[in-house]
Amino acid sequence: MGQRKFAWVLFLFLTSSLAGCLSGGPSESTISLVVDTDTDNGTLVESYSNGEKVSTTNVFIDFNFSQTSANNKIITYGIDTMDGRSPLTIKANSNSTIRVEFSNHGIYNVSAYAIDENNFQKHITITIQIDLTIEWVELDTNDPMTLTFDPNPANGGPNPKMIEVNSLIENPSLIGNIGDGGQSVQITWNIVDEQNDVCQKKTTQIEDGDSDNWYTIHFNTFQVHELTITYDEGQDNINVNHSIAIIYGN
Repeated sequence: MGQRKFAWVLFLFLTSSLAGCLSGGPSESTISLVVDTDTDNGTLVESYSNGEKVSTTNVFIDFNFSQTSANNKIITYGIDTMDGRSPLTIKANSNSTIRVEFSNHGIYNVSAYAIDENNFQKHITITIQIDLTIEWVELDTNDPMTLTFDPNPANGGPNPKMIEVNSLIENPSLIGNIGDGGQSVQITWNIVDEQNDVCQKKTTQIEDGDSDNWYTIHFNTFQVHELTITYDEGQDNINVNHSIAIIYGN
């Protein structure tokens, strides 16, 4: 009787041990998330002719997940731009690159992530810098239009570090045209803020057939501004070529 009892206990012990060895639950999820970008910055370009927008060049950045690895099957890769847009996702078994379009200037702390078959997620943050350049052209005018620019980022991120203004004014020669020859003009550039205060200005006289350039850096990046040109003397038609850069980096 004692031997049978001992054999039964031994059988239960061995069965329990084997069951534990064979059953093994799912392994804990781990993801080594590696995301490469073709660049971490770019510049939007808006082009205007006589006050009308003629083109916009947006920035496209590729986020490559191909070096990512995990001990369980990865199902989804995603990018959340954190600017109110819905995340962009792809199936991990069909693609490893997500292309993101940026149409507003700003600093973006983009969240890149992967999700495995157990719904385990791994996230990393990638900082993207998007600057803006405005190219503005007016030809043969004696009433230059106002160029309004807003340095405040639409995504709610940090404001840019500075604004570069580079403006070329041409007074084309009228020699050879019917009537009187051209004359000099005296004009003033003004950068004006929301309170209608003049932040910076430059006055210059441009002779017939000549041109002058104004380059300046402006550090008030928290208000909408206007770049204006006013005539002080003369009324000859001029050509206006503005370039305004809203810059987040050095």
